Amino acid sequence: MTTDTFKDLAAVVLVDRALDDVLREIASIANRALAGAEASSITLVRGDRAWTAAHTDQLALDADELQYEGGHGPCMDAGRTGLTMHVPDLRADDRWPTYAPRAVERGVLSSLSVPLPFQGRTIGALNNYASSAGAFTDDDMRAADHITSYIGTAVMNADAHAGATAGAEQMRAALDSRKVIDMALGVLVARHHCTADEAFALLSKASQNHNRKLRDLAAALVESEGREPAT
Repeated sequence: MTTDTFKDLAAVVLVDRALDDVLREIASIANRALAGAEASSITLVRGDRAWTAAHTDQLALDADELQYEGGHGPCMDAGRTGLTMHVPDLRADDRWPTYAPRAVERGVLSSLSVPLPFQGRTIGALNNYASSAGAFTDDDMRAADHITSYIGTAVMNADAHAGATAGAEQMRAALDSRKVIDMALGVLVARHHCTADEAFALLSKASQNHNRKLRDLAAALVESEGREPAT
């Protein structure tokens, strides 16, 4: 089962996909790896802030959010301390007196939260929930320990890829804007027989006067070709 999980994680496609979709697939792969897990989620922790990056079922999201509201619980403790939090029976566990009864009301009786390591630090936790007590066996805990380092790496790779893609898109947008603005400056230079700096001053003034983005005004000027922008 663990070998199949590693293969599935390695096969996750990052290109041309939203980050949420990638993380949801990773959570689903982890869920399938643990026989006792009815619902799974990935909690990420940054300082005092924790949030659910992906979940397979509403049960997991509900349990996570109860912990965020109270500021404590197995998923948050695993993500912050780097220690595995196994809860065989939430009804008999007194470590989280505020969270436990509310989670039981939502249908959670046992859980397994395992820290996600990445480059020597803990970035969050893989959380697994079940509606029956004692759902997670020793095999589940061993499997979770084996796969979490791969999941942590997969999560960070997906996040890095999404960031790089967003950066490339922003760069392309900036280059497109620069091209349109340069074309508009050319129109103004030809019409007003002015320098490029003077043309830019005219365009900037019109942008401020009409509360329009410089690129939008430049595009309108280039498109109109025969009309001067209002100044």
